[in-house]
Amino acid sequence: MTKYLSLFLLIFFSQSLFAQGNRISPVPLKNVKTHRGFWHTRLESAQNVTVPHALHQCEITGRIDNFAIAGGLKKGEFQGVRFNDSDVFKVVEGAAYVLQNKYDPKLDHYLDSLITLFAAAQEPDGYLYTVRTINKDTTGSYDWIAGPYRYSFENGSHELYNVGHLYEAAVAHYEATGKTTLLNIATKNADHLVKTFGPNPGQLVVVPGHEEIEIALIRLYRTTGKKEYLDLSRFFIDMRGRSDKRSLYLDEHKLGPAYFQDQVPFVRQKEAVGHAVRAQYLYAAVADMLTVQDDPKYDTAIQTIWNDATAKKQYITGGVGAREDGEAFDQPYVLPNDNAYAETCAAIANMLWNHKMYLYTGEAKYMDVFERVLYNGFLGGMSVKGDEFFYVNPMASNGKNDFGKGSGAVRHEWFGTACCPTNVSRFLPAVPGYMYATQGNELFVNLFADNEATLTVNDMVVKISQQTNYPWEGNIKMTVSPEKTTNFPLSVRVPGWANGEAIPGNLYYYQDKNSNPVLVTVNGKNVPATIEKGYLKLARTWKKGDVVTLSLDMPVRKVKANEKVKAGQGKVALERGPIVYCAEGHDNSGKALSIPVTSGQIFKSEYRQDFLGGVNVLTSGNVTLIPYYAWANRGANEMAIWFDQK
Repeated sequence: MTKYLSLFLLIFFSQSLFAQGNRISPVPLKNVKTHRGFWHTRLESAQNVTVPHALHQCEITGRIDNFAIAGGLKKGEFQGVRFNDSDVFKVVEGAAYVLQNKYDPKLDHYLDSLITLFAAAQEPDGYLYTVRTINKDTTGSYDWIAGPYRYSFENGSHELYNVGHLYEAAVAHYEATGKTTLLNIATKNADHLVKTFGPNPGQLVVVPGHEEIEIALIRLYRTTGKKEYLDLSRFFIDMRGRSDKRSLYLDEHKLGPAYFQDQVPFVRQKEAVGHAVRAQYLYAAVADMLTVQDDPKYDTAIQTIWNDATAKKQYITGGVGAREDGEAFDQPYVLPNDNAYAETCAAIANMLWNHKMYLYTGEAKYMDVFERVLYNGFLGGMSVKGDEFFYVNPMASNGKNDFGKGSGAVRHEWFGTACCPTNVSRFLPAVPGYMYATQGNELFVNLFADNEATLTVNDMVVKISQQTNYPWEGNIKMTVSPEKTTNFPLSVRVPGWANGEAIPGNLYYYQDKNSNPVLVTVNGKNVPATIEKGYLKLARTWKKGDVVTLSLDMPVRKVKANEKVKAGQGKVALERGPIVYCAEGHDNSGKALSIPVTSGQIFKSEYRQDFLGGVNVLTSGNVTLIPYYAWANRGANEMAIWFDQK
């Protein structure tokens, strides 16, 4: 009886907590099914290529063996670096999303076997960090910032980062299977953290050096209803800029507290600084916290930081973190092209942050940024096939520079520091979960893809389907089918690019800002519609089979950068719809870096089914452009996004 009561409580809390205060709630991943088209093809790649590839790499590199060794199930030495546990947890999270997209009994059983190893590696009090369990007090000399004892070098150690990814995997696995085996491991560790960290006598007052635990604790709270998890996340956020402990890592690497976003209390922070992934994980956690606990000071800070990052420090692809040194945000408008860093993980963190900002505010501009990153900065981090990856994503390449990461010129199947392949593995199969949202009786359409979703509005089951060739075409047909005739608003995001806005703010802008009007019909008839917060709001009584059509004009756009961006002066880029284009040497007589574009030059769009997985190419005379995400799939060669404008 207790077992079933616990399961009931988990289901109750996971379904109800997101709706606190009538907040916007994403429609669960398992409720959205793709059928064909752009994202369906990529979800199939996630299931059949990307996630199996990442699991195999975790096996052959010793990452999975570390858990068996820590648990006494196998003899051996720790393999790799202190954050290797997180790689395994991230791929397990991705595998759980694969199960939600399409159940696979073999994958389900395989995850069960991994969970057995995780349980064995967990120490009796809930602590889980295989490098320390295996190496004991020799860890400090073995791994220079792991420290000689638990949580000894807070700013450098990845103890909390690793288990943050454990929590996210555990929630995803529970949502996919209904099993609590991994969730039990996560809550046992979280309970240990609740006892270990906090303001009470005998507890540690620290800030995690690599943020992630903050997001994960809130997610675990939403699933279990245990408020102490939310409180601990808030504690870690509140302690920014107040910790009296500093890692030797700071001194050894000449990095100040801003690298860890620990320079001042968060409410006094005004710009995006430091390591771009760490920073955006923190910012995402703050936005998530605000969906549960209103706080004007935190609201002001997160809005100010977002404006700084979006309007001053973001690449045209949505990539962030321009500096190789520290993988960090640079000064405003410092966005070099050929030596842009723009780590793949930072692109994913940017999407996570913007999605949580949308859930907090309901404003479409955040999903505009999300979409820009999704189709460009994120997809560019993986090969078309799905088994090779970029760590670094430059805006231009001579075909040689690789930042010492084995990337930048060509993708690789894996890295010693494998955060990017494993992050891609967890995000790619989760994409359908970002397509829709609800708030009370309102239904939001945020992304366009051929799919069918089942959700609830007005306490009634509603099915909505999309038929579209997006992102190559701008026509979207949506069929709305409530169980019974009912009244509710259907709010469809109108992408900023469709209204002549390249990106929120003035960092990038279209030379020709004129836009054809967005056309919308219901059952073949033009209907009046208002735009609120970037959404086309159709408030009406819906009946089964009602058809909404949306037509978004997709001209080829010339894009200019703000004059303060030195690397963009005198240059122009090209976009069509949500896609940023580039020239690649393979299509342009081996040269891409010296191609000029004139102000009046006209480019034509043509879809090629059997080219680079099926893409629209842009052509003008002898110049051929391909989507940025598809470059470097044919070997190393020159590439450029920005062209001298003649």
